[in-house]
Amino acid sequence: MAWMTYISNWFEQDDWYEGLQRANMSQVRQVGLLAAGCQPWNKDVCAASGDRFAYCATLAIYIYQLDHRYNEFKLHAIMSEHKKTITAISWCPHNPDLFASGSTDNLVIIWNVAEQKVIAKLDSTKGIPASLSWCWNAEDVVAFVSHRGPLFIWTISGPDSGVIVHKDAHSFLSDICMFRWHTHQKGKVVFGHIDGSLSIFHPGNKNQKHVLRPESLEGTDEEDPVTALEWDPLSTDYLLVVNLHYGIRLVDSESLSCITTFNLPSAAASVQCLAWVPSAPGMFITGDSQVGVLRIWNVSRTTPIDNLKLKKTGFHCLHVLNSPPRKKFSVQSPTKNHYTSSTSEAVPPPTLTQNQAFSLPPGHAVCCFLDGGVGLYDMGAKKWDFLRDLGHVETIFDCKFKPDDPNLLATASFDGTIKVWDINTLTAVYTSPGNEGVIYSLSWAPGGLNCIAGGTSRNGAFIWNVQKGKIIQRFNEHGTNGIFCIAWSHKDSKRIATCSSDGFCIIRTIDGKVLHKYKHPAAVFGCDWSQNNNTVRIWDYTQDACINILNGHTAPVRGLMWNTEIPYLLISGSWDYTIKVWDTREGTCVDTVYDHGADVYGLTCHPSRPFTMASCSRDSTVRLWSLTALVTPVQINILADRSWEEIIGNTDYAIEPGTPPLLCGKVSRDIRQEIEKLTANSQVKKLRWFSECLSPPGGSDNLWNLVAVIKGQDDSLLPQNYCKGIMHLKHLIKFRTSEAQELTTVKMSKFGGGIGVPAKEERLKEAAEIHLRLGQIQRYCELMVELGEWDKALSIAPGVSVKYWKKLMQRRADQLIQEDKDDVIPYCIAIGDVKKLVHFFMSRGQLKEALLVAQAACEGNMQPLHVSVPKGASYSDDIYKEDFNELLHKVSKELAEWYFQDGRAVLAACCHLAIDNIELAMAYLIRGNELELAVCVGTVLGESAAPATHYALELLARKCMMISVWNLAADLLLMIPDNELHLIKLCAFYPGCTEEINDLHDKCKLPTVEECMQLAETARADDNIFETVKYYLLSQEPEKALPIGISFVKEYISSSDWTLDTIYPVLDLLSYIRTEKLLLHTCTEARNELLILCGYIGALLAIRRQYQSIVPALYEYTSQLLKRREVSVPLKIEYLSEELDAWRACTQSTNRSLEDSPYTPPSDSQRMIYATLLKRLKEESLKGIIGPDYVTGSNLPSHSDIHISCLTGLKIQGPVFFLEDGKSAISLNDALMWAKVNPFSPLGTGIRLNPF
Repeated sequence: MAWMTYISNWFEQDDWYEGLQRANMSQVRQVGLLAAGCQPWNKDVCAASGDRFAYCATLAIYIYQLDHRYNEFKLHAIMSEHKKTITAISWCPHNPDLFASGSTDNLVIIWNVAEQKVIAKLDSTKGIPASLSWCWNAEDVVAFVSHRGPLFIWTISGPDSGVIVHKDAHSFLSDICMFRWHTHQKGKVVFGHIDGSLSIFHPGNKNQKHVLRPESLEGTDEEDPVTALEWDPLSTDYLLVVNLHYGIRLVDSESLSCITTFNLPSAAASVQCLAWVPSAPGMFITGDSQVGVLRIWNVSRTTPIDNLKLKKTGFHCLHVLNSPPRKKFSVQSPTKNHYTSSTSEAVPPPTLTQNQAFSLPPGHAVCCFLDGGVGLYDMGAKKWDFLRDLGHVETIFDCKFKPDDPNLLATASFDGTIKVWDINTLTAVYTSPGNEGVIYSLSWAPGGLNCIAGGTSRNGAFIWNVQKGKIIQRFNEHGTNGIFCIAWSHKDSKRIATCSSDGFCIIRTIDGKVLHKYKHPAAVFGCDWSQNNNTVRIWDYTQDACINILNGHTAPVRGLMWNTEIPYLLISGSWDYTIKVWDTREGTCVDTVYDHGADVYGLTCHPSRPFTMASCSRDSTVRLWSLTALVTPVQINILADRSWEEIIGNTDYAIEPGTPPLLCGKVSRDIRQEIEKLTANSQVKKLRWFSECLSPPGGSDNLWNLVAVIKGQDDSLLPQNYCKGIMHLKHLIKFRTSEAQELTTVKMSKFGGGIGVPAKEERLKEAAEIHLRLGQIQRYCELMVELGEWDKALSIAPGVSVKYWKKLMQRRADQLIQEDKDDVIPYCIAIGDVKKLVHFFMSRGQLKEALLVAQAACEGNMQPLHVSVPKGASYSDDIYKEDFNELLHKVSKELAEWYFQDGRAVLAACCHLAIDNIELAMAYLIRGNELELAVCVGTVLGESAAPATHYALELLARKCMMISVWNLAADLLLMIPDNELHLIKLCAFYPGCTEEINDLHDKCKLPTVEECMQLAETARADDNIFETVKYYLLSQEPEKALPIGISFVKEYISSSDWTLDTIYPVLDLLSYIRTEKLLLHTCTEARNELLILCGYIGALLAIRRQYQSIVPALYEYTSQLLKRREVSVPLKIEYLSEELDAWRACTQSTNRSLEDSPYTPPSDSQRMIYATLLKRLKEESLKGIIGPDYVTGSNLPSHSDIHISCLTGLKIQGPVFFLEDGKSAISLNDALMWAKVNPFSPLGTGIRLNPF
């Protein structure tokens, strides 16, 4: 196994553990990411290969990968190594894992996507690589060219590695826009130029430079740049060329003639980009430059076959994915009549219009737009599979939460726009008009004004009305000097202050009247920024002195923020790409975050969740962070219902060095005041309000709303935004019906809504779709008729009544029934085939739709079509009801799993709560390591959640042991009814002096240390093994328990019919021996045997819990210890590897992904071994916690993803956990699973692992 090379030396020596540090992980957790958009500056900035596609922001490349299980693309990695603008990317045609990129810092880089690393770098290229491409005819060769040439050819590896110049492609008379290698003709290449001409080079043929200029330019100096250029994949000589003004031509590169000139519908339209559709010969698509119109063409026709308006803003680039995403289940659809092939010129059957003769290809187009939007469009189904509508494409200088609606976050960027994001859905909801130059700073207006003030580099300041989408005021008192900081007064909403590079700080009214003008001796950056150095200075303005200097950043600091609740916590963001969290009492750095890929500029704190912050950076991303781990003791004090003095304090006391953290801000004070007003139910409210204050956004409100519904809260008390989240299923139909009615009322009003509101037709369509899913068929038909969609109305009318259907038929008798892909939906609903429909939705990854339909069926809105049956043979409705219920649970489970795999455990829990499955909801919170939230929710839900709540309390107590708050750990364990054994483990592990240990024993109602010694001796005389081990561990000489417990376990394992439940309790108890006792030289042999037994039993527990990713590592760990340590244990390495192979063979069908090696059935002996194994394991008592752990943020790519796991040898994505040597790392998910089944570190040191 790969990992063994990292840590084999640990296993060699027994007693090397001097000077170990404690294992650790980052306290600041990334919980959200707003990805950048696609840059509009360069041409070849999107590419695709197989089931991945990539696009470039200015400084980073975003890679999306198809998740086959859910048939959707997910952000897989962010590659950033370039320090200046990326100019082009090109995917390797021979190896889907490699691509190349070039940038204006004269760098060409080759990346491996699978390993997420740079594998080759070419520095100081001669000039900027403005365009680059892999050579089709050679394995490891990339060509690149600067604006005027020459063409450089870089052989990356092998004997000929190095850079050579193409012997002909140089000395051009006009700059190069792009170039393309021919995919079949070896060495054939074409260049497109700014002046509209092409240059074609083909070995063995005459070179053609600057030919085929558009006719309209002949003999002039005018320019008409080539904006797109693609060889025909089915021809050796044909080539599609697009000139910005002249349009699209199909040219012959041999005869140098133009074969076809294609005509755009209007003279105003111009084409920005083009791509062939590989799945349909002769078909290509283009994107317009002014408006987002996608046009579909066939080479046999000079006009487009179809024009699809996808977006208001123009296209920037296009790329067609060769392999359409595979469907999850194959859904049988009626066989279609395939009339003609896509390129055939045969006369279509008379029933079809000219355009419908060409069936749209089943292709997916990656579309990038000029406003940074990126999407994947399914041309066959005419719908977006994925769309990030807007995105910043350049440095983000500032970010601020909206004070009166903290779910909105505004960002200001170098790209001249301010964008407003919904942080729950992580999508952009508004964008300012743009063209403001660089925007350095922004400030929200107070109250409900819904305006934002922005400060720019050259154009003064402005006020943007978010709702109207207009700039309503401008201020130019600073002239063309940059405004670095703008602040709207929240005490007097008529005042705005700005400070600028001209040294002035100006306070004016919003109508432009200057009230004050202060002059500073230098440029003013707002806060104490002007020194431009790498330290943070803290001033006490009452003493007018600098009281502390924080050193640690290696570049200038640009963002500073005090935490609003913990008065000594300061967060700083720097040009060294890091964010640091400081404890200013001692001036120490508590944590450093390396996840941004470039300079960090802005930091902002969530107004109602003081431990959630956002940061923005030159890497064009905004990231959301949770700082809650820094105040774990406070969180646990709240859970343990400790007094207010231990939760909330005053600032003077809190900033005394050594004081445990206390909340001192407005949010916590307000919560306390509200709770003290309550007469009943105060503990429930306290848990809920503090839990919402401490957790990051992304589902905790949703979870608490569902808990309230389950506890019987009146629906009228539900918040307004409840219907936007995951609703309890008893509300789902009710809310969606009212939504449908709201959309239908548009047809009553003469005028639609304001700007940007969907057209009347769109809204009616949406209303119709909702009515349909709610089983209200007649309403659907009527709306469809109104929209002119007769065929849809007719095909479903019999679902209402045959009479109604006949009436409709008469109204529109000559209408033929045609079907489109989505028409399977109305048919299914009309005939009541809910199962087929739910499977259809699930196969397309439309889990939310599936849920809605299944719920509607459960509520009896969809009746199966009763065909006449012989008497007495009719199905009872109850059976259908039962079927639907099962279906509903299946869909909810699938949706929960989808959220969970996306790193959103809280929303996964919401899906289970929505169908009253409390056990699974709690299990998902625990598997997502949301332990505090699980305990809060479990406490409120009471009995039904009790087993899971107790398990979460046990894990939280282990967390308390790590941060050495032993009394708190005891308080948590005392909340569990059957707690004696848990308290014994806690006291056994407590490392205090005898007096302190006895105090803890007293609190836990256990005998004193001295009494325990006597009880152990008595139990030993009575031959009661468990009691002996228990009391020895609590005595002054816990090491005496080791040989007794271990020999008992060894003896048991030697027999053939042992089970896990007989030996696990003893081993578990032994593992809580105090670390310093376990590490004694005298205990070496016992320690090694304990580690081996815990490793093996851990592997079995991991199999029982389905922790697939760590089972092999646990077996390997146990084998390595057996091989390298002096022990006598009844386990053989050969037997362990047989057992592992048997497990692999018998579970491979569930473990393997779609592409893996072919399935080989397990042999009979493997089946036998696995059957014996399962017999030993028995059932897991807590059913729901089966399955891997996956913490929030595990799927968010970050620039610190550089650590290799010592368990798997693979790169770790998401949170990392460092082991006790300070070097070895494993993923936090693996660490959690490992610690739940084997308490000792994977390094074999005997130190306990505690990642909770």
